Amino acid sequence: MKKQNLIASYLLVLVVAFSRLAPHPFGFTPIGALGLFAGSYMHKRWSWCVPLVALLIGDAIIGFYNPVVMVSVYIGFAASACIGKVLLSRKRTFVRMGSAIFVSALIFFISSNLGAWWVYYPHTTEGLLLCYLNGVPYFGRSMLSDTFYCAILFGAYEWFQHWSLHDSDAKTI
Repeated sequence: MKKQNLIASYLLVLVVAFSRLAPHPFGFTPIGALGLFAGSYMHKRWSWCVPLVALLIGDAIIGFYNPVVMVSVYIGFAASACIGKVLLSRKRTFVRMGSAIFVSALIFFISSNLGAWWVYYPHTTEGLLLCYLNGVPYFGRSMLSDTFYCAILFGAYEWFQHWSLHDSDAKTI
């Protein structure tokens, strides 16, 4: 990755990380999309840390919550970077992007609701089903927010690459 593109990546990451602090509808955050972006474009060994650092920054400012739920949320978002690495690092198409968004949101849904069930619901089959049923609206918001923020992140990055390529071509003429 060229130095310009690396700088652009980190700037996008910072913008998204701090946008979590802005008022937003519950469950509509950029962190899942940030994980997909990091897995797709950033250093593969550490890309899973990017959404976790963004979460940690936000949680340190907003406030921490139940550790079991927090770990399950962090696991779900770390998985988004792994999904981005597997599905989007070599080839990015609409089908791959849609698949990555769906799988990422689904894994986050499963992981975060498992933590919520463990802490807030009876440890029964009925409690587990009720927890996942109550989480369905958040799954939809997660899909929408991941789609929205992926369009912004991936689009801005590709636009910057295109712009910097044409800018460097103009300088050589």
